[in-house]
Amino acid sequence: MARYTGPVCRLCRREGTKLFLKGERCTSKCALDRRSTAPGQHGAANKKMREYGMQMREKQKTRRYYGVLEKQFVNYFEEADRKEGMTGENLICLLERRLDNVVYRMGFAASHKEARQLVLHGHFTVNGKKVNIPSLIIKAGDVIAVKESSRDSVKFKALAEAAADANAPKWLEVKADAMSATVLTLPAREDVDFDFNEQLIVELYSK
Repeated sequence: MARYTGPVCRLCRREGTKLFLKGERCTSKCALDRRSTAPGQHGAANKKMREYGMQMREKQKTRRYYGVLEKQFVNYFEEADRKEGMTGENLICLLERRLDNVVYRMGFAASHKEARQLVLHGHFTVNGKKVNIPSLIIKAGDVIAVKESSRDSVKFKALAEAAADANAPKWLEVKADAMSATVLTLPAREDVDFDFNEQLIVELYSK
């Protein structure tokens, strides 16, 4: 399955919530504010959501928010299920540790999609080594930084200014002037402020 390249506002309308797939444009100019119904000919129909439907929608919402494909998501779930603790919480925290998400949380990208693109183009290093794998799982103590040769670009100077005003999560120590961040500890479920119901995802994959 290829990565989705269509209009992302349809995804927000389908899930019935803002997924912030366009960054700041999702707060100032959002299609969901104008049309809250699901896309398609029958989107406006008042359909009763069954249990399976609610579980599927929660899985799709989470997958689309982090920008991962179906097979990737299943692999993350299986890994989360093998770990100690609550599977659902493990899943969300594992997704939070993706490199592209960490770059987004640092404030150096307006959206997960932009963060993924910046990582793919090799603009970031992890512990001093250039990395271009958005799905790389970050560990506590890792230092993520903008590559030296990219720091003088107008793009990253603007991103550094934006990051200085951003509210980074407490598990990240962001130094906007140095264009870097240190992972102080692994993210906990309570550190993620987006509205997920991970238990529905667990129920879906436990069938």
